[in-house]
Amino acid sequence: MDRVCAVIVTYNRKELLRECLQAVLSQTRPPDHVLVVDNASTDGTREMLKEEFPEVEVLALPENQGGAGGFHEGMKKAYEEGFDWLWIMDDDTYPEVDALAALLEHKGEAEILVPVQRTSDGSMYGVGYWKGGRYVSARADAFAGGVFRVELFSFVGPLINRRVIADVGLPRAEFFIWFDDVEYALRVRKKGKAVLCVPRSVVNHDFGQFRRVSFMGRNKLRLFHPAWKIYYGARNRGWVVLRSAYAEPRLKSVIAYLVDNLRQCLGDLVYEPDRWVRFTFRCLGIWDAVTGRLGKRYP
Repeated sequence: MDRVCAVIVTYNRKELLRECLQAVLSQTRPPDHVLVVDNASTDGTREMLKEEFPEVEVLALPENQGGAGGFHEGMKKAYEEGFDWLWIMDDDTYPEVDALAALLEHKGEAEILVPVQRTSDGSMYGVGYWKGGRYVSARADAFAGGVFRVELFSFVGPLINRRVIADVGLPRAEFFIWFDDVEYALRVRKKGKAVLCVPRSVVNHDFGQFRRVSFMGRNKLRLFHPAWKIYYGARNRGWVVLRSAYAEPRLKSVIAYLVDNLRQCLGDLVYEPDRWVRFTFRCLGIWDAVTGRLGKRYP
């Protein structure tokens, strides 16, 4: 029987982690082992885990290494412990009760099986394709059918066979946060490995905070991210586009990267009160992408 280890990365969100663990441990086909990677939380996460989830193994990191560092360390440990499959997720992921079982039904068809993510408004997303330097989401009607092949996936519920780790390696810890999953998926694509989306497997994902903003009488909902995260988004995507060997066509990718950053920058200037802080972080990210400087930089 294939042995599955759930790898969950957390940082200072013990309430979300509690809900995530309850969903993971309540699966119709529960994982054989659960590993929580704690990024040096200071909110009582480790005490909560010890008291409420004694069956869960905790990998306590000495400092916050971000999502990328957490996945790197957690996947490395699960791989070294000999598990056949790694079920990867953040602490804001809440799988439906049969999510893992639905993925395992297709374990003989691909080495990476990914669920569909469902947001609070009921929309489905989470998988897509790399086209011209951009992430292009799968069409919504694709989720209504059977399994289908994709290129890109996020670290929100994918089931990854240990052979992938052996052939592709681990996520880039030096990305710290954001775009580490896309970069990993591009490495998987370069190796020619199949990635299947299994629409019957659904995970609920706390996607983030939407805010209603207005400009010249026009209202819209805008997904909010802290200013410091903009740095990592700009830097890590830029590093992939400018410096990696698997993000071709290069010129088209660079143009798309610059255009998207300009568009997002204009949106910040129009809608955000801390517009110049966000502009500064974005410029720093682009500059570090050009110079190749990675690692934890902000906040």
